[in-house]
Amino acid sequence: MQIEVTSNPSAETLDKLGCRSWSTWGKEPSVFPWHYDEKETCLILEGKVTVTPDGGEPVTIGKGDLVVFPQGMSCTWNVQEAVRKHYKFGD
Repeated sequence: MQIEVTSNPSAETLDKLGCRSWSTWGKEPSVFPWHYDEKETCLILEGKVTVTPDGGEPVTIGKGDLVVFPQGMSCTWNVQEAVRKHYKFGD
């Protein structure tokens, strides 16, 4: 299972997805496990996070990144700088 990251996606891409109208979520620096029951698409508004899939390579994401986490993935989140994101579950 792979995390897809698009750095600095175009305004057209963001408008097409409608991500600025999605819910927001934030988290202070911390480390915690997570499991994705559904696909999640998110736009990182601020912060820095390293997400390590179980048995996989760490992926560092930050402000301006559009990220897709696959359904069924278990991972560990390491929030290095307080993060805030727009997010949507499902397709």
